[in-house]
Amino acid sequence: MAAGGGAARRCWRSGTGLARAVRGVCGSGRATAALRAEELAERLRKSDEQQREIPKDPTQRWLRELTAMSQQLQQVHPNVLAKILKQRTLYQNEEIVVIDKPYGLPVHGGPGIKNCIADVLPILAKMLENMKAEPLHLCHRLDKETTGVMVLARSKEAAEKIRLLFKTRQVEKIYWAIVLGDPDPVEGVVEIPIVEKEVKSHQSHYKMTLAPRYRVCPEDGRVVKARGDRHAERAVTRYRRLAAASACSLLQLQPITGVKHQIRVHLAYGLGCPILGDHKYSHWSKLAPQKLPELTLRRLKLEQSKARHLPLHLHAHRLCLPLGQPLDFVCKLPPFFQKTLRKLELDIPKD
Repeated sequence: MAAGGGAARRCWRSGTGLARAVRGVCGSGRATAALRAEELAERLRKSDEQQREIPKDPTQRWLRELTAMSQQLQQVHPNVLAKILKQRTLYQNEEIVVIDKPYGLPVHGGPGIKNCIADVLPILAKMLENMKAEPLHLCHRLDKETTGVMVLARSKEAAEKIRLLFKTRQVEKIYWAIVLGDPDPVEGVVEIPIVEKEVKSHQSHYKMTLAPRYRVCPEDGRVVKARGDRHAERAVTRYRRLAAASACSLLQLQPITGVKHQIRVHLAYGLGCPILGDHKYSHWSKLAPQKLPELTLRRLKLEQSKARHLPLHLHAHRLCLPLGQPLDFVCKLPPFFQKTLRKLELDIPKD
């Protein structure tokens, strides 16, 4: 009792008041809960301040900016997103609209996706034409992280006609990519079928992978026919090295077929040169950030622990569409891609 009285007197001396002393004794559970809430709020505030802090290192700063831009595209109102796409319009006529697709914006919706290009096509059509305009139509796809030329159609008929051109391989597509390593040979064709398979590990997931029709016999080195996978799709990619430096290469790529993740799989598993920032296909059995060569890290002024923030360096640079007369569209590299080229000292040839 004496101890309790002493505590009460201390409360009085500290000026907390009788009511607070009573609450401290009779309502300690509520007081503790309130204290925990205050602590949680303080932690969240500090965490938010840390996230808003601008990194001093320029590389960390542009990586942060790129991540923030990608997140903002997911959070903005559909009207704002449509306006952004309108500003990135490269060309339009009575049949098609060509846009420069930004980094981090998915073409289709899905789990956890708030905004995608498909959802804002009706709004974009009205902004480009008038309120009675028919919604624009998708003609092909680009991965969420891929930037560059993308064609939309103004009508269902035009969309079907363009999709047929893609299907029958009449559309010439040229991509640019920064890859790790140097392909051997420096120019050639990768023609290996691709199939989707489950990766069985502690964190099971699905990936596209190679399904070669031939294999090398370990006994005598002969090339023999392998057992084919009936689900595999034919995949052909032409490539040519444009520049090499800093344990990386700049490649020009022409996918002849259009299999899901074809370029990424052919480069990573076919040539052993994964695209810079391709954390999905830099490993097979695990989901982990891409491991970069020491020279590449030094040139990028980046620590390996921060490599997970690197964006995919794959850009749809050019597209030739044979609609009556051939229409040739070229899209300049995004700023983050250009910065990486400068840091790695990869010079784009003038031709």
